[in-house]
Amino acid sequence: MNNTTDVFKGLWPAMFTPVNAKGDISIPDLEKLVELLVKEDVDGLYLLGSTGQGFLFSEKQRMEITSIAIDMVQKRLPVIVQVGAMNTEESVRLAKQAYAAGADAISSVGPIYYSGSVEMGFQHYRRIAEAADLPFFPYQIGQSTSGELVAKLMKLPNIIGMKMTTLNLLEISSVHQKAEGWKLFSGADELLCHAALCGTAGAIGTTYNLLGSTCKSVRQRFLDGEVKMAGEFMLQLQQLIEQVMPCIWTFFRKAMQLKHGIDIGLAKAPLLSPDMPWTDEEVLAMVNRLERAAV
Repeated sequence: MNNTTDVFKGLWPAMFTPVNAKGDISIPDLEKLVELLVKEDVDGLYLLGSTGQGFLFSEKQRMEITSIAIDMVQKRLPVIVQVGAMNTEESVRLAKQAYAAGADAISSVGPIYYSGSVEMGFQHYRRIAEAADLPFFPYQIGQSTSGELVAKLMKLPNIIGMKMTTLNLLEISSVHQKAEGWKLFSGADELLCHAALCGTAGAIGTTYNLLGSTCKSVRQRFLDGEVKMAGEFMLQLQQLIEQVMPCIWTFFRKAMQLKHGIDIGLAKAPLLSPDMPWTDEEVLAMVNRLERAAV
């Protein structure tokens, strides 16, 4: 475990959890993915978010995935584990196991039921924050991050930031202003560069599995003043996301196979892996076009 908060910045893939035909973890492809992301020089790994299908694995499977992935990383990258679950007790157990496995931090979505309740969200997060002596990055809950929830969370131990899944830039800025010193991560690929203007320390997203070094470079070059390049890249990225959204899992599965030789498998039910209208050549061309926009 890393004892400094300085590592919580930059570009973090919301890492896929590759599965085999039976829906169980594919250890060979997981190992390939970890090695790819280390080679791509991303800044950290975010395990078992929705991209990693965390909620669709059993508690035992999630603990296994956490241990295996952290062992594979071997301290070469910091790791945040998403421990949100259908109930708080499970989240607490997952948080304790992430600590024991050597995670650098934990994260969690809010309560699945009554997700608009500030008090329920606070109590859910309080239990997780107190469960393990690890930096904790909760998600925002609806629009409540603009006031009451942030003020309450700031009083809890171990909370040092937040994963902002919102597309609302003003909401990100508001949290940045109210929680001085917090490390904020944007969870929307569409805002890779935009959110950096609103006080985020880093970005967590799906596309970064596919083009980690490219996306990291674009974000940093944007911060260094290459606005025109970043603008062109972001327009390409947003267009791609809008285009593939109806079959996004199928697209990423094929793109990862073609670009990196890694099979993330079919999405676990009830998530769907619908057919898509593009050939292998067209998928690869879409990815390459996005990569060229960063040149």
